[in-house]
Amino acid sequence: MSFDPHLQGLPGAVLHDVTVPARAPWLHHVAAGQTLRIVDLEGNQAVDFLLYAAADDAERYSAQDTVAAQGNLFLREGTVLRSNEGRPMMTIAATSVEYHDTIGGACSCESNTLRYGHHTKAEHACVENFLEANLLEGRGKRDIVSNINFFMNVPVEDDGSLGIVDGISAPGLTVDLKAEMDVIVVVSNCPQINNPCNGFNPTPVRMIVTA
Repeated sequence: MSFDPHLQGLPGAVLHDVTVPARAPWLHHVAAGQTLRIVDLEGNQAVDFLLYAAADDAERYSAQDTVAAQGNLFLREGTVLRSNEGRPMMTIAATSVEYHDTIGGACSCESNTLRYGHHTKAEHACVENFLEANLLEGRGKRDIVSNINFFMNVPVEDDGSLGIVDGISAPGLTVDLKAEMDVIVVVSNCPQINNPCNGFNPTPVRMIVTA
């Protein structure tokens, strides 16, 4: 069997291993104790990410609770991803990127039109990916909350403004998330082509779940 650097350091047997195409959604159930590794295969690919509690999906990821609990805007190694009930959902067990974003939001057809002009209206966006994945389990647009953007660089300037700038990821970099409860992971492999979050060129990512 050939050496696979993307599996290095993972804690258990591989249960699920898939490459999510550029611009595509992905949904998967991850049980408590399992680890999800996200691999940025080609570098500078934003991975928009939502979490729901498997037991009751009215409990879901809360950017506000997560940021308030740790007292920092950025998500780093050791960050606990908290729900709207304040409970731990997943923990960033390891990351080869210094930090990740949870304030930049997800692109939508509406926000694209506002930011980049009416000619972008028909372009695919993360909100549509989230909706497509969530509809598989009966969730709708109201269930799409503030999300995480793994591998995305959204600096906060001195005057409080946000920038979406060149990413700080590179080919093969990873983030490992350990499930603290049974969760439903919903991902949009971001299709944005109008700003540098994907290097203007959306690419595939790899999702590996281990025991």
